[in-house]
Amino acid sequence: MSRRGGGGRRGGRGDYPREQHPSVAPAYPTGGGGRGGRGGPGGNGRGRGAGLGGGGGASSAPPAMTSQRAPTPTTSYYSPPADVPSSSAAAAAGSSPTSLSQEMEQRLTISDPDPAAAEPEAALTQSTPASSKALKPPARPGFGKAGMPCIVRANHFLVEVADKSICHYDVAISPESTSRVTNRRIITELVRMHKNGVLGKRLPVYDGRKSLYTAGPLPFTDKAFVIKLAGEEKTDKPREKEFKVTIKLAGQADLDHLRNFLRGRQMDAPQETIQALDIVLRESPSANYVTASRSFFSPTFGHKCDIGQGLECWRGYFQSLRPTQMGLSLNTDISATSFYKAMIVVEFVAEYLNIHDIMRPLSDPDRIKIKKALRGIKVEAMHNGNSRRRYKITGITSMPMSEIMFPVDESGTKLSVVQYFRDRYQCSLKHVSWPCLQAGSDARPTYLPMEVCRIIEGQRFTKKLNDRQVTSILKATCQRPRDRERSIQEMVRLNKFNDDKFVKEFGIRIKNEFTPVEARVLPPPRLKYHESGREKLCSPNVGQWNMINKRMVNGGNVEYWTCLSFSRLRDDEIDRFCGGLVNMCNNIGMVFNRRPFVDIRAVHPDSMEMALRKVHDQSLNCLGKSGRHIQLLIIVLPEKSGHYGRIKRICETDLGIVSQCCLPKHAAKCNNQYMENVALKINVKVGGRNTVLEDALHNRIPFVTDKPTIIFGADVTHPAPGEDACSIAAVVASIDWPEVTKYKGLVSAQQNREEMIQDLFKVTQDPQKGTVCGGMIRELLLSFYRATKQKPHRIIFYRDGVSEGQFSQVLLHEMTAIRKACASLEEGYLPPTTFVVVQKRHHTRLFPEVHGSRDLTDRSGNILPGTVVDKMICHPTEFDFFLCSHAGIQGTSRPTHYHVLFDENHFSADDLQRLTNNLCYTYARCTRSVSVVPPAYYAHLAAFRARYYMEGELSDGGSTSAGGKGKSKNTPTVVRQLPLIKQNVQEVMFYC
Repeated sequence: MSRRGGGGRRGGRGDYPREQHPSVAPAYPTGGGGRGGRGGPGGNGRGRGAGLGGGGGASSAPPAMTSQRAPTPTTSYYSPPADVPSSSAAAAAGSSPTSLSQEMEQRLTISDPDPAAAEPEAALTQSTPASSKALKPPARPGFGKAGMPCIVRANHFLVEVADKSICHYDVAISPESTSRVTNRRIITELVRMHKNGVLGKRLPVYDGRKSLYTAGPLPFTDKAFVIKLAGEEKTDKPREKEFKVTIKLAGQADLDHLRNFLRGRQMDAPQETIQALDIVLRESPSANYVTASRSFFSPTFGHKCDIGQGLECWRGYFQSLRPTQMGLSLNTDISATSFYKAMIVVEFVAEYLNIHDIMRPLSDPDRIKIKKALRGIKVEAMHNGNSRRRYKITGITSMPMSEIMFPVDESGTKLSVVQYFRDRYQCSLKHVSWPCLQAGSDARPTYLPMEVCRIIEGQRFTKKLNDRQVTSILKATCQRPRDRERSIQEMVRLNKFNDDKFVKEFGIRIKNEFTPVEARVLPPPRLKYHESGREKLCSPNVGQWNMINKRMVNGGNVEYWTCLSFSRLRDDEIDRFCGGLVNMCNNIGMVFNRRPFVDIRAVHPDSMEMALRKVHDQSLNCLGKSGRHIQLLIIVLPEKSGHYGRIKRICETDLGIVSQCCLPKHAAKCNNQYMENVALKINVKVGGRNTVLEDALHNRIPFVTDKPTIIFGADVTHPAPGEDACSIAAVVASIDWPEVTKYKGLVSAQQNREEMIQDLFKVTQDPQKGTVCGGMIRELLLSFYRATKQKPHRIIFYRDGVSEGQFSQVLLHEMTAIRKACASLEEGYLPPTTFVVVQKRHHTRLFPEVHGSRDLTDRSGNILPGTVVDKMICHPTEFDFFLCSHAGIQGTSRPTHYHVLFDENHFSADDLQRLTNNLCYTYARCTRSVSVVPPAYYAHLAAFRARYYMEGELSDGGSTSAGGKGKSKNTPTVVRQLPLIKQNVQEVMFYC
C-alpha cells in the first residue's frame, strides 16, 4: 500500500431498499394551525392552536403521571425558515426563545400535595403523583409466555420468619463515635453485662449506628447505661474510655404488612421490617468478619492473593435479604476486594512506589502518592517492646524526620525525631531522609517513623486500583458456573445460618438449597445485511455470528483519511496494517479510499499534540477550500499507556476529527477478527449502519415500528472513591426510525456523586431572547425530528446506574424533566413514555438446571442467551425481569435486571422483554449480542469518554485529586463545564 497521499475517490452504492410504512406520514406539516392540546383530567379540552405554541385547551388539573396514554401529538416542532440551511437548524432551534408558560410549568412539575386541601372526591380522582410515595411503579402486566420454557437455579435461598414481635429501639451513644466497629464493641459489652439482668435475657441485634432490634419487648422503654471500654492498644494497662448509652423504644416491625406485601396484597414494601430482618442475618458476620457494604471478608475463607503495590485480594461473600414472589430470599454470592497487606510501612512504601533502593530520599511526587495511599489507615507502633499502641494516620510530614524538631519538656527543649527515638527508646532509625507518618491533628501532631509502624491487618484499600490489580481481583472471582455454584453452596454451609444464635432468637430459618426458577429462552432476532452480500439475512447462533459473506447494511464512505503511529512499529508494519484495515472495510461493505489524503507518518509520542494539529492544518489546507474535511484519523497508540484520553480530548473537542485508536500489539498482528471489529466501529463513526433488525424493516416490532418512536439511554459515571472530580452524565437517543440503530450522544458534567441527571431540561435567561429552554432531552428530540422529519409519538427511556434506594427520587426528577422538555417544544406535546431502570450491579446469578447439558448451556457452561426470568425471584408486584441476553465468554454470566418504573405505553411482559432482548443484537461494535441493552451501553461509553475531556485529564483512568485534606460531604464540588464536542463529531457515534 502506498504511503503517499492522493486524491479522494467518490462514489458509493445505494442503501438497502426500505419499505414504506403506510400508517405513518413521512413528515408533519411545518406551518399552519394545529389542533389545540387536549385538556388535562377535568379540563374541557377546548381551543385551537395557531401553529407552534398555539393556545391549548383549558385545563384544571395537571396531565396524568399514571399509565394512561398521552394524547397523540398533531402539531409540529419548531422549523427554521426555508432559507435557513440545515446546518443552522440546530442553532436556530436551540436558541429559540420558546418557554413554558407558568401554567404549563406548574402542570408538569411534580410537587408535594396538601392532603388537607383536597376534597374526598378530588382526592380519589387526582392522578398527579406529588411525592415519591404517591408515584408508584406500575404493577406487573402479567408474566411473559414467549420462548422455550426451561428451569434455572438462582442463588436465592428461601427465608422463613416466625410470627414474633420485633421491637425497634433508638440508640444514642455519648461521646458519639463515627466508627461502626467501636459502636458494636460498646453494645456487645452492654449486652455482656446486662443480658441476664435489665435486658430480660433478650439477645438484641444492632446496625452499628442508631438502631437496635429485639425479638419481643425489653423490660423498659427508655433507659441509660454507662459502659467502660478498654482501648485497642496491646499494652499491660490499656486506657479505658467511658460511654453513656441510651436505649429508647421507637416502634415495632409490622410482620403482617410484610406478609401482605409478599402475597401481592399491598403495593408498598415495609422497608423498615425487611431492614430489621436483614440486620439479624448480618449480626454474626459483622462481628466475625471484615464488613464492606453488604459483603463480608476474612482470610479464613482462603484464596488470598498478592495483587502488587502492597495490596492483596481477599475472598468473601455477599448477602442481602430480598422481597420476592416466593417470599423473603437471601441472595448470596462470592465476592472479592482489595486490602492492605499487614506489613512494615517502609516495605509497603517500597512496594507501592516500586522502589529498589529504600535508602534514597522520597521525591515530592512520591511523598504525595504515599500520603494519599496511607491517609486514614491504622498502624501499630512497635518501638516500645511489647506495648503496641495503635494510631490512625492523618498525613505525612513535608520534611524528613532528621529535620523535624519538637519540644520535649516545659522549658522548650527541642529534639529531632531521630534524637528522640535514640534517647527515649534506644532505637536507631535507618531511614532518616524519609518523612514521618503523622497521627493526630495539625495542632497536636504525633510523629511516627515509618520503619517502626506496621499496617494492621484487615483494612480495605478504597482508592483506585490499576488495570493489573483489577484484573487480578476479577480472576479471583472468575469461576465457571459449576464452580461458582459450588463455591456459593460451600459458603452457605460454612456460615451455618440456622445454627446462629441471633437467627434462632428471632425465629428465622433459611433453606440451604438454590431456588429452582421457571425461565424461558427467547429466540434471537433475524438481522438484515445488504442485498449485495451472499447472506442477506442472518440468524445468530447462541448469541453470536460473523461477517463472512455479509456486507454492512449501510456502508460508510471514507474518502479522506490518514494514519499517525506513535508506536515503535516499523513503517512497513504500519503500511501492512493500514492496507489490511482498508481492505477489510471495503470487503464488508464500506467505500474506503485506498490512498490516504496525506502521508502516513510515524511520530514520537512527545510530539503527539503537534502531530495531531498538523494533520488538522493539512486537512484545512488541502480540503477546506472545497468544503471538505478529514473524515477519519487512524492512530496507533504508543506502547506505554496513558495517551488515549489525551488524543480523544484533542481530536473531539478541539480539532473536530473522528479518530480510531489501535494498540500496537494488535496492529502488528493484523488479525482478521480484530480488523473486522475495528471496521465495524469505523463504519458507525463515519455515519454508517452495520445491521438492522429484519422486523424493523417490516413493521413487526410492537411499540416501535407502528409509529415514530425514540429510544433513549442514560447513565451517570462517578469518579473513583476519594476523588473530588465531577460526575459525568450522558444521554443517547436513536435518531433513525424505524431502524433504531443510530444513537446521538450528549454529555454533561454535574456535582460529584450526584446521580440525578441535572441537564435533561434547563431554562436559562438570555439578555436578548429572554427565557430560553434547552437541555439534553430537548436537543435529542430535535435531532430525531431533523433526521426523520417526524416527531416521536412514543418515548422509551432506559436508565442505567440507579440503585433501588434512588428509584423514586430519580423518577420524579427525570420524568418531570422529560415532560418539560417535550412541552417546551410544543404546548400539550406529551408523548407516552416508558421509563426502565437497567441494573448490572447486583448479585443474582442463574445456573443451568443440568450443568454441561448441550441443550441448556452455551460453550462456557452458562445459561443460553435470551434466558429471561420474571417469576419467583422477581418483585412481588412490580414489573421487572432478569434477562441474560449474551453468551458467556469466561466466568459466570450476570443477567441484567430491568425494572419498569413508569409505563404510559402499556407494554406487555412479552413485548418489553422481546424488544430489550432483540435490541441487544444491534450493538455496533461486535457481532455478538451484548449483556446490556445498547442505548444504556452507549450512554455508559459516552459518559466514560467525556471523563477524558476534563482539563488536565491525561491518564486512562479517572481524575485524581491532589493531596491535601478532602472536602467535607456537605461542600459542593465546583462543576467545571465540559468542553464542547465539535458538531461534526457529535453527529456520529464517536464514543464507539
